[in-house]
Amino acid sequence: MASGVRRIKLGSQGMEVSALGLGCMSMTNSGYGPGKPEEDMINLIHHAVNSGVTHLDTSDFYGPQTNEIFIGMALKGLERGRVQLATKFGIKSLEGDCDIRGDPEYVRACCEASLKRLDVDYIDLYYVHRVDSRVPIEITMGELKKLVEEGKIKYIGLSEASPSTIRRAHAVHPITAVQLEWSLWTRVHEEEVIPTCRELGIGIVPYGPLGSGFLASGPKLVEGLSDDDFRKHIPKLQGENLEHNRILFNRIQEIAQKKKCTTSQLGLAWVLHQGDDLSPIPGTSKMGNLNQNIRALSVKLSPHDMAELESIASVDAFKGCRLPPTILALSNAMKGGIREKVELATKFGAKIEGEKFVIRGDPAYVRAACEASLKRLDVDCIDLYYQHRIDTGVPIEITMSELKKLVEEGKIKYVGLSEASASTIRRAHAVHPITAIQLEWSLWSRDVEEDIIPTCRELGIGIVAYSPLGRGFFASGSNVVEKLEDGDYRKYMPRFQPENLEHNKKLYERVNEIASKKGCTTSQLALAWVHHQGNDVVPIPGTTKIKNLEQNIGALSVKLTSEEMAELESIVSADSVKGGRYDDNDVYKNWKKMKSKSSRVKLDSQSLEVSAQGLGSMSMSAFYGPPKPEPGMINLIHHAINNGVTFLDTSDVYGPKTNEILLG
Repeated sequence: MASGVRRIKLGSQGMEVSALGLGCMSMTNSGYGPGKPEEDMINLIHHAVNSGVTHLDTSDFYGPQTNEIFIGMALKGLERGRVQLATKFGIKSLEGDCDIRGDPEYVRACCEASLKRLDVDYIDLYYVHRVDSRVPIEITMGELKKLVEEGKIKYIGLSEASPSTIRRAHAVHPITAVQLEWSLWTRVHEEEVIPTCRELGIGIVPYGPLGSGFLASGPKLVEGLSDDDFRKHIPKLQGENLEHNRILFNRIQEIAQKKKCTTSQLGLAWVLHQGDDLSPIPGTSKMGNLNQNIRALSVKLSPHDMAELESIASVDAFKGCRLPPTILALSNAMKGGIREKVELATKFGAKIEGEKFVIRGDPAYVRAACEASLKRLDVDCIDLYYQHRIDTGVPIEITMSELKKLVEEGKIKYVGLSEASASTIRRAHAVHPITAIQLEWSLWSRDVEEDIIPTCRELGIGIVAYSPLGRGFFASGSNVVEKLEDGDYRKYMPRFQPENLEHNKKLYERVNEIASKKGCTTSQLALAWVHHQGNDVVPIPGTTKIKNLEQNIGALSVKLTSEEMAELESIVSADSVKGGRYDDNDVYKNWKKMKSKSSRVKLDSQSLEVSAQGLGSMSMSAFYGPPKPEPGMINLIHHAINNGVTFLDTSDVYGPKTNEILLG
């Protein structure tokens, strides 16, 4: 039977494993009911290895820890070199809860403990079980790289990681494998994660290839689950979802009967036919199931068979969530499992005292503002932390030194500046790398092109363009003024006053003519102009309406030729718009005088990767009329993230503070 299990190269670093692996989680008390008799499970593992299934998968979280001890016992009867042993770290079991950790000290301690429990000298493949959002992945990978150099682990893997995390980790040390759930039952990773792995030459290890057992037993699975089996709480296996999913199972079963195999073999064969760069790890505690899984390697599927299965089990065909809510929250991706998908940017430095804006950048204020934002947002780390406006009374070097400390402490990942002068940017960048400069940039506001933009590009700093639609002017033209509510500060902007509005209206009409020829809206054309400025630019148009959000996303598909770019720039030149962009009394208007002071893009040279378009959240609760209903705004944010707009922008001055609470 061993000859029937082919070998594959997993990743690009030389690791070779069996094309079929064995997930060992269910053998001990790890969420699949009571632990099984040790002698039976040891016999099963020996039978697997002797049959050619040599890729064994465990984790320090299974049990917890007892699964590794058991695997160590089973290995004693086997030649160590025959087995490719994979284990994981990163989930720390607490009383009734879990914590995710990826700090260097914890990484090393976990590895040493796993080596001891497994009673081996090295681990073949060591995974980050879940990514710690509080620790930059580069830090975690740095320690794993040391463990490779010391010979304690051979290869590094990630489990359930986002594409951006995979890319950043791979830049530190080659990733050999990414483990993820992949089956006819769960196909959510096919759009982004799997293409990313293949682009980078990273192997794929699908867990749950039989849909948590559903593709083996169908709806009958539910009847045999013990009370402590986590699958009892999977939404896909409950109520109306189960009835819907039963129909899909029956259709898959019909194909299996025609192929003269079991439904589980057909489901496993579908995964095996996805390529020669993967090794699925179905778990089992029964010898009969193991043999059946091995025979799935002999099931041949034609392109027609594959297409038929994929038409039945399309990406969203099975109803219900793939895991219980408590397990989905495991990655520290709280609030519906989206934290890791989001690049969260907030700001400090503008403080409202009475009716005045006060600008502060002293170290005590910087730290207090950061701690308060973390609490309001209910997160452990801020991805991108901007100085909202520069405090002319505090040298920028002093402010940056405190921000540098916050990076070192893991409270923020990257540092940005908003509306800073070129000289301030240079001085700040000399203290600690600046990841992004936020500034107003649109067809409506182009004064930054002379000095600020070239400075950013010279230093390798990303650009975040706010108000890319000219405060809504390129969405509605002069009609925008009629729609403004009493609390909307745009009513007082010089550009929207009668003496300037008539002139600016003519510019809008000429831009609108080009949009009509392009078959897009004026707002999409204006936003596309910003997108075409370069791959280091991320605009963050704000909106409170889903239809506007979808229209903004559509702008990513608008292609402009060099001639069209030139035509737009000749219509709306740097000085063609009449009126200042701020009211004379606005504290923000004098930024130039402050001399002391859903594709993906790399925002800078420090590896921050964000969605090519962001979402400005200010208008949801501040300055654009009354705050909008919370449920509607939460739905809008979730809709944005689900459509690939993952770069969210807020500030502690919006509300003030209530905008951060909303995002949290």
